[in-house]
Amino acid sequence: MFKSITSKPLWVNILFAFGGLAVVLILFMFSLNLVTRHGKTMTIPGVEGRTFAEAKRILETAGFDVEIQDSIYNDTAVAMAVLRQFPAADEVVKVNRTVYLTINRSVPPTIEMPLLEGLSFRNAQLMLKQYGLRMGDTLYRSDYAKNSVLEQQMGGARIKPGTKISMGTKIDLILGSGAGADQFSVPELVGLTYTEAKFVLESNGLVLGTVVADGVSDSASAYVIKQNPERFTMDNRINKMRQGQSVDLFLSIDRPVIAPPVIPDTTNKN
Repeated sequence: MFKSITSKPLWVNILFAFGGLAVVLILFMFSLNLVTRHGKTMTIPGVEGRTFAEAKRILETAGFDVEIQDSIYNDTAVAMAVLRQFPAADEVVKVNRTVYLTINRSVPPTIEMPLLEGLSFRNAQLMLKQYGLRMGDTLYRSDYAKNSVLEQQMGGARIKPGTKISMGTKIDLILGSGAGADQFSVPELVGLTYTEAKFVLESNGLVLGTVVADGVSDSASAYVIKQNPERFTMDNRINKMRQGQSVDLFLSIDRPVIAPPVIPDTTNKN
């Protein structure tokens, strides 16, 4: 007759229980190592720049899982090309690791055309980059607002802000050349105070150039004793200039004595 296990002492039953538990744990850890290939590592191949189909084939052949993490648009990359990967290329990881890919969209997203008119050329460039648009041609038009965007165009026609366009579209910019189209007489500034001269320049769309104020402590109340360009040429003809051009001023604390203009004598002499 076999004796029942319950007839054995308690310590023997406890010993058998611990022994059985140890065997189960050993078998579990051994099977886990077989399933996960514990301790086996591989180097992740670089797939950036490849098409998604090609990248997936390379990674799965090497023993990695592949998932698309994100899709963005880059107009300089091929459609469905891998732009980024995580983990990065050449990292050493365990096999069966998932590699996450960011791919380039095959169709560019649609955005609203921003307002560039009135911005400086530099700010317009930054705005185009922010919206994912490309810089096209830059043309100049006579206007005293130098390098200011006068008009935004697409395909030779003005494009209104808010128009739906594809990201990556080329936008042409019409910029001010810094000078107006029409010529007018150089204003007479000699004899005016500095404040008065500035007002005249601004009223005519002219730019204040270099200011020479030697020995002048308060330029606001100083007088203009010389200007460049002058109102008259050497042969007493009136100088001409355009909006956007600059005028240099020479100041003094003393008011200049203005000589009357020389008028040529056109009367006939016998």
